[in-house]
Amino acid sequence: MTSSATRSAQLDTRPLTEQIDRRALRDYRKRLPGDVRPPLVSVVWPAVVLFVLPVGFLSAWWFVLKDGSIPAEPWDASALILLPYLSLPIGMVFLLVRTIRRRSGLRQYRLDRFARANGLSYRPTAIPVALPSLIFTMGGASVVRDLLWRDGRSPLSVGNQRTIIGSGRNRKEHRWGYVALRLPVPLPHIVLDAVGNNSLRHPRLPVTFAKDQRLSLEGDFDRHFELYCPRGYETDALYLFTPDIMARFIDTVAELDVEIVDDYLFLYAPKDLSTLDPEVWTWLMSVIDILTERIAQWERWRDRRLDPTDTAAIIGSFPLLRPPRGVAGQGRRLSRRTGWWWVIGLVLAVYGWYLIVGDAIRAITGG
Repeated sequence: MTSSATRSAQLDTRPLTEQIDRRALRDYRKRLPGDVRPPLVSVVWPAVVLFVLPVGFLSAWWFVLKDGSIPAEPWDASALILLPYLSLPIGMVFLLVRTIRRRSGLRQYRLDRFARANGLSYRPTAIPVALPSLIFTMGGASVVRDLLWRDGRSPLSVGNQRTIIGSGRNRKEHRWGYVALRLPVPLPHIVLDAVGNNSLRHPRLPVTFAKDQRLSLEGDFDRHFELYCPRGYETDALYLFTPDIMARFIDTVAELDVEIVDDYLFLYAPKDLSTLDPEVWTWLMSVIDILTERIAQWERWRDRRLDPTDTAAIIGSFPLLRPPRGVAGQGRRLSRRTGWWWVIGLVLAVYGWYLIVGDAIRAITGG
């Protein structure tokens, strides 16, 4: 059995499902921050108001329709026009029950105990740190929930990220589960867009890249991933993604988007990865163990576009020039695709105003 399998087998998922100590849960949720467990009054009174007002309105309308009397057969055709208004109080009851359940702190309590049992740290909510990933550089207001992490030789973090961009009718919410692994050396910016998780309901990654950065690899890899690397770094991508590593990626993370940027490797999913499902954690930690072993091979990579440094003092035998760790400027970030639809729309709008103004001037001058 490999070392990665041993580590995965040692994962203790019992805190996610076993019976809990109710007294310990009550003590724990008292320490939860307000954004995770808001005061009960702030949750209940809006729901009560939104429930009472429609009910009162429906009652008054009913008596008006029936001349103030209760008919012997109340559910005739006239009552059907009131049915749509019942959805609001019913929806409020559903949201109230769900919110109260979330206030229980049970999810946070289980994840906290799971983290402690496996040498991890846990935080119910956190402001995203300055990570260089696609989902953390989108702008807008972001928050990470159910963050588990470890420090040490192989830093790791797993969380569920939520970002809100815009407001009003232009408000858009993005949700991602993510894993962040620290790499031994900085590497060129490479993105593997998983084909399996793209759909009309959930679009691709939050940005698109120039098509001339797309690199086709051998075997079945292209059936599972679209790989993008900076122009001129195709050979480096082939060095990093050897056939055995490509096979590992297909076997373990074919449903996840992958990003390599600076000295990080990120995995993204359009769903929560920090969850109460033991099977998800068993799969996820086995993936992390496998990738940690494989990416150790990347430590020898150097960007030959950088000026070499004299390492004779380190080698101690004969002079050797070797590029330092790091990535040249042209390889640090992928070029993003330019959206031309807004330019076309602006041109059409200007042309339309030109025609309107021209017609108005001709109508005034009689020309």
